[in-house]
Amino acid sequence: MTINDLHGRPVIIGGGIAGLMTALHLAPEPVVLISKATLGDETSSTLAQGGIAASLGSDDSPDLHLADTLAAGDGLCDDIATRRVVEAASRAIEHLERLGVAFDHAPDGTLLLGLEAAHSRRRIVHAGGDGTGREMVRVLTAAVRQTSSITVLEGVEVRRLLVEDGEIAGVLAVGNGEAMTLSTNRVVLATGGIGGLFDHTTNPLGSFGQGLALAARAGADLSDLEFVQFHPTALDGSLRPMPLISEAVRGEGAVLVDERGDRFLADTPGGELAPRDVVARAVWRQHVSGHRVFLDARRCLGSRFAGRFPAIALLCRAAGIDPAVEPIPVRPAAHYHMGGVAVDAEGRSSLRGLWACGEVARTGLHGANRLASNSLLEAIVSAAWVATSVTAAPPFRSRRLKPAIVPPRPDASRIRPIVSRALGIERDGEMLCKAAKSLVSIASGHDAGADPALVALTLTIAALRREESRGSHFRADFPRRDGRSQSLRLTLDETIKAATAFSDTAFAAEALPVRRA
Repeated sequence: MTINDLHGRPVIIGGGIAGLMTALHLAPEPVVLISKATLGDETSSTLAQGGIAASLGSDDSPDLHLADTLAAGDGLCDDIATRRVVEAASRAIEHLERLGVAFDHAPDGTLLLGLEAAHSRRRIVHAGGDGTGREMVRVLTAAVRQTSSITVLEGVEVRRLLVEDGEIAGVLAVGNGEAMTLSTNRVVLATGGIGGLFDHTTNPLGSFGQGLALAARAGADLSDLEFVQFHPTALDGSLRPMPLISEAVRGEGAVLVDERGDRFLADTPGGELAPRDVVARAVWRQHVSGHRVFLDARRCLGSRFAGRFPAIALLCRAAGIDPAVEPIPVRPAAHYHMGGVAVDAEGRSSLRGLWACGEVARTGLHGANRLASNSLLEAIVSAAWVATSVTAAPPFRSRRLKPAIVPPRPDASRIRPIVSRALGIERDGEMLCKAAKSLVSIASGHDAGADPALVALTLTIAALRREESRGSHFRADFPRRDGRSQSLRLTLDETIKAATAFSDTAFAAEALPVRRA
């Protein structure tokens, strides 16, 4: 089969769980799945230690799951979208079991349910203890490779979406050093998050928001970009991405202490299982104050640690730490992006022919702060809805695509120091202004830093526009919550216009466009 045989098929960009699930749901329609690495490699999906939130316990219900999600989202969740997702959770688990995902079971044969922060019930379904993402990717990759209607292009990177007459017309990609153009009127972005823009991150370094750059340059709306979730407990060391110490460890009773052994969250409501933004800020402030922070599981797990969390135990031992007898050094790291391409209930963006699924999409589920283990759930259930919508789209019309310049391979290394200073756990207007001034010229250029800079610029403008503190977005100069705030949308043109409105002395706030989502 040649590239010419693939024209007209739906194209899915991304080899993680969202992309794999969407491709499987589209079968038997012929589709093209494009992954810049081998399927499952260099994705956050494989690294996911947390599980899937589902109200399966006898003391639980979708209503309770909904309430917990809305509370964590701090006023910015879409209630209807959220209810739809949580009510689909049990069916999603059943579907994954039929595909062959080996979830953990209790001795009585029921699914083993774990507890994570801000959940009022034990409702986290795991596979392999702390290897849920790895197990799901294994099963889904095997299923994709066995599905004849799915053509997988690995080692291929999409550099631009091609747009004609205000709708998707194709993709421009590079593989084996050669450019290729694929005509299609249906593209699904499943490219993951933006953690690779930060020095401290649990995401693959190549996850700089590729899908956001593609969507923005094609003209699609983006929303809630300012909301970046920092995981409170990444293994504090030199490895990148930073190994994650799952929240489930705290769910089993592990506590956060400083170098003196003092438990600094003892008086915080919820303690170590308070919402992630609360815990992350507390840990970050300890570091800023010159303290080290450790996760201590010796009393609650001790010798049982490796049996309950085998992957984390291996990571710790590789770093010279035995979590059974030693506390684990931790620090916050960029982990998950609540914002993304603005989509409707079926995953459709504002650009005809473009859908988004998984972390790259803003569905309204997460609001200002993701509830733990809702992200894998969202990717799984949204993939089915996206596939149904893609199948129902108008048939392909062949177009003569205009020649396009192939951009260089993106590189975020120049951007990370800027983003890490300005868009971290605590932000302020002055630092955000400086960042915008630095980023706008890079984003407007044509070198390897342009796309990462563009994504960082959209986040910066969104963070400047939100003059309040809510969920994961904390402004030191606006520490209070504004009860009137809503989700905000931005396009590329609006972002560039706002960024170029800076003067040498101050930011012209009135120049910031704002549209309610």
